[in-house]
Amino acid sequence: MSLSGELMGDLKIHDVQNTDIGRRAIIVSPPEPPAEYLMGDPKDSIYLGRTTVFNVPFYWNFRRLTNPHIAITGITGSGKSYLIKTFLLRAALVWNANAIIIDWAGEYKAWVKQVNGIVVALGRGSFLNLLDLGGMKPSDRIKQVIRSLEILTDIGQYPEQRRLIEEAIEKAYLNAGFKLSEKDQKDALGNPLRPPTLKDVQKNLQEMLEAGTYEFPAELQNAIYKIKKFTLEGDDYFAEQSTIDLDKLLTSGLVAIDLSGLPDETFRALAALTILQFIKEKMRMEGWKPEKGIKLLVVLDEAWKISKDENSDAVMIVREGRKYQFALIVASQTPTDISEVIFSNVGTVIMLRLKFEKYLDYLQNSLRFSNYIRQQILGFGVGQAAISMAYEQTTPFSETFILKRIDGEEPIVDYFIDILSVLTEAQRRDETMPKSFSMERTAFKKRLREMGLNDQRVEELSTLIEKKAKHIDAIEFVIELERSGVSRKTITMFFRELGIDDSTIINIFTRADQKKTGAGERELTQVTLE
Repeated sequence: MSLSGELMGDLKIHDVQNTDIGRRAIIVSPPEPPAEYLMGDPKDSIYLGRTTVFNVPFYWNFRRLTNPHIAITGITGSGKSYLIKTFLLRAALVWNANAIIIDWAGEYKAWVKQVNGIVVALGRGSFLNLLDLGGMKPSDRIKQVIRSLEILTDIGQYPEQRRLIEEAIEKAYLNAGFKLSEKDQKDALGNPLRPPTLKDVQKNLQEMLEAGTYEFPAELQNAIYKIKKFTLEGDDYFAEQSTIDLDKLLTSGLVAIDLSGLPDETFRALAALTILQFIKEKMRMEGWKPEKGIKLLVVLDEAWKISKDENSDAVMIVREGRKYQFALIVASQTPTDISEVIFSNVGTVIMLRLKFEKYLDYLQNSLRFSNYIRQQILGFGVGQAAISMAYEQTTPFSETFILKRIDGEEPIVDYFIDILSVLTEAQRRDETMPKSFSMERTAFKKRLREMGLNDQRVEELSTLIEKKAKHIDAIEFVIELERSGVSRKTITMFFRELGIDDSTIINIFTRADQKKTGAGERELTQVTLE
């Protein structure tokens, strides 16, 4: 068939195959790198999943990237821990890489034991001497210790207290026989010198105060107070000789250092910083050798206190790129808990499900991905991920793309909270309105335990959901949780984590009240959210 026009000439319409149209798509730039950038040698890369546009298998490899470091973000239940576990297991198979998980909340210890790894519980009879040298010169270690204290305490605001503590540490090393500017020092018999501890530092400050010659005793007393926080009996995890051999742990396969037994966030952050500093110095001595691949993976999960501070070693490691023979994996459910410097400098960013526009603003500002990618992230299910790669060479294509799902060693199993029963007819017909909200099964059970349910009750609820094809109605779910003593404030927080809006939560509670009391729909109940 043809159409004629005086100005245009003859136009002819032909039957054309889809494959021919695909070849002619010169205007469209698909939101994926070419296949040769996505696919890699299975013996030298880590398979993570298939892309959404062309179904290309994606194999992660650091060799074309600016550095091997990775940032991961996604809400609770989005598949973050599942991704990390998959990555570590496959890295061990592909590169024989060791891994150290700095385990903030003890989340990984059961899994590490299950796969025959090692768990070290710091704070339960284990000690890590803050003044260990790990092959460094005392002068360098002193700078690291002071920087850690500046991040975790307010000594940076008090120059005199900072100076007093620094000089007391120097004196502790000198009293122990060390020279400040030398490495690997030994005593007269050729044995390694024994490092001092924070208790020696406190003793030096105390002796100075008792001498009565210092003109600002209040500053001295405050300096003692800041050190004493870490030397009190029962809290002296960093003020005794080390019982943890970090050198050995670096080559021991999969290791979780469980920090959940430490008393608070400051102690956990100090442990994490100290471990990172020792690892960094150890790897600095060996230097970067691309042909050796990645020797060690270090995971920092939910370590917001040191992932956010731009003076922390986590940020410094990422800034220094390929300087070391290890990859740092920084993960958090809240993107703003990770420094923008990390997102802007890591070789790989993996974004799982996120629910707040402000978080996507933060990421899009750092990574410069398209609005198309942004909209996709907002609608992600469990295990879906957007990957942003920073290649060494400038590329003419999109460096951010989407995986259908993380393909792990075991399939991801989701549990679904259905809200169809509280929606209006108009909302049910609206295709853009979500009808259920999902969370990965292991994360779901973990969240129930955090709400206060014991293991038996968690398994009872899990069995109930399994029998219903892994779905449970939101109203029934609320009733079951309240029977277990969970408050509505806690349930509200959980629903908000899933992405359920406040008006829908109010409807769920209202219908739950009606069902429990047998009231009809016309008999209103007053529900407010805390």
